[in-house]
Amino acid sequence: MTDRVYPKSTAHPPQPLNGSAGANAFPATKAQLYGATRPAYRPQPERRRRRSRCCSCCLWFTFLILFLLVIAALAGAIFYLLYRPHRPSFAVNSLRISQFNVTSTKLTSKLDLSITARNPNKKLVFVYDPTTVSAATSSPDVSIGTGTIPAFVHGTKNTTTFKVAIASTSETLDSSAITALKSDLKRKSLPLKFQLDTKVKVKVGGLKTTKVSIRVTCDGIKATVPAGKSPGKASTENVKCDVDARVKVWKWTF
Repeated sequence: MTDRVYPKSTAHPPQPLNGSAGANAFPATKAQLYGATRPAYRPQPERRRRRSRCCSCCLWFTFLILFLLVIAALAGAIFYLLYRPHRPSFAVNSLRISQFNVTSTKLTSKLDLSITARNPNKKLVFVYDPTTVSAATSSPDVSIGTGTIPAFVHGTKNTTTFKVAIASTSETLDSSAITALKSDLKRKSLPLKFQLDTKVKVKVGGLKTTKVSIRVTCDGIKATVPAGKSPGKASTENVKCDVDARVKVWKWTF
């Protein structure tokens, strides 16, 4: 019997995973090719979300302000149509200067002013605080005395006349004010103006508004200088009195 000879099997040893032979055997994928150079992923901060939230808040706040303005405008229009409000009016009736003495440093004066307040409204009542009345020369502005009107309630369609005593007792003035007053005395004519400062609130039925500061300015008064026992008088025919509301914001008054 003859022996059969079998060929030897050549076993292939396992190839290393990270070896060069394995790298040549399988082509690299795109992930392997670009993975080394791709930067690591870092999550971005939520800036866009925060900005969008801020923008939405600003937008809603703007809508709210516009809505409140529209509501206020509608309420004002309805109030005007229902009550037809008008501001009060003032007029100077007469002025009498019984004393006006100027020395080198001081001023002594005494004036009697008659002024009329008129409420033209049919449904609005004005409630006034005490009113300060100031008298001054028109040019330059030199104070010559003050007076007071007591608090009062001004009813609908009502006209009220007040007599105010304005005085200045030995008030010390600077040299420029004394020079201006003496110049007016030489001309025997005093250009005067009066200012009334007070606070007023409006009453409509059982409702009352908050107090508002107002200033009444009566300008264009030409007064004569008292001579001896004869008092000085003024022409008040062309005197115009303006009524202005005054709004105070922190330290400023408009």
